[in-house]
Amino acid sequence: MSRTAAKRRARVGTARSRHLIAGLLALVTAMTATACTTDDDRPDIVVTTNILGDVTREIVGEEADVTVLMKPNADPHSFGLSAVQAAELEQADLVVYNGLGLEENVLRHVDAARESGVATFAAGEAADPLTFHAAAGGPEGQEGEPDPHFWTDPDRMHKVTGLIADQVIEHVNSVDPDTIRANADRYAKQLTDLTSWMKKSFGRVPADHRALVTNHHVFGYLADRFGFEVIGAVIPSGTTLASPSSSDLRSLTQAMEGAGVRTVFADSSQPKRLAEVLRTEMSGGVRVVELHSESLTAKGAGADTYLRMMRANTTAMVTGLTSP
Repeated sequence: MSRTAAKRRARVGTARSRHLIAGLLALVTAMTATACTTDDDRPDIVVTTNILGDVTREIVGEEADVTVLMKPNADPHSFGLSAVQAAELEQADLVVYNGLGLEENVLRHVDAARESGVATFAAGEAADPLTFHAAAGGPEGQEGEPDPHFWTDPDRMHKVTGLIADQVIEHVNSVDPDTIRANADRYAKQLTDLTSWMKKSFGRVPADHRALVTNHHVFGYLADRFGFEVIGAVIPSGTTLASPSSSDLRSLTQAMEGAGVRTVFADSSQPKRLAEVLRTEMSGGVRVVELHSESLTAKGAGADTYLRMMRANTTAMVTGLTSP
């Protein structure tokens, strides 16, 4: 091969290599740009509690990302946010939260997000909230204050489902309103079926067994919807952050003795120590039944969705109230 031919072949090889490298760089750049555009353009809804998070995901489907701040089995009264989670709130397209003082350590971050221009929706405030009544066994120190535990009434969750759909359509760009409505209608039908099933299940509880004692005041809405009476709680408050005094426990045991109640329903996210104190106070004849009242469980643990949680709680309550 002549020296001229060799040089010509080398130049061709170099050119081909340059074209190949340039092509690869262009492909990587395009892929990176596409990924960034997808991440930046995808709307994000941030939800504080995992119960509302599950319902919101059912409504939103694949139309947007839904970030849930509260982990499974957490206590909404005491859980707090990391710096990253606080930043997610302020970057969201919509924040859905319970309100009514439930997420006590998170509300200031929700307020900050609202002040920065983020749309926020307080589900509890829109759910026709009940108030605590001391005369009906409620917490005396909170008499007249709104009860944040509206989700124990599936009919109120039915109402909230439609309102969340409204908020998503109004504030989250690029979602398909027809898809959101269809998802919300489908889920609302499941909630209607849940109410009917719960009513039928609770119908097996005799009238003289419809008195409830819980770990703290969390089932006022359920009692109001299905005809129960809340006669007291181990923690005489609407929040788990309170604690009972010896006189509180004495008053509760007297109320339980008077009503013939021997069953206490304790939330699964809280230690049962306080409820089990009653076994000593009442000579050991108290049954403690565990419920999932404030938080969903991890996936596969029996109450990992709102619908499964409500069905599991109903079954446990009926068993606890009707067993000898």
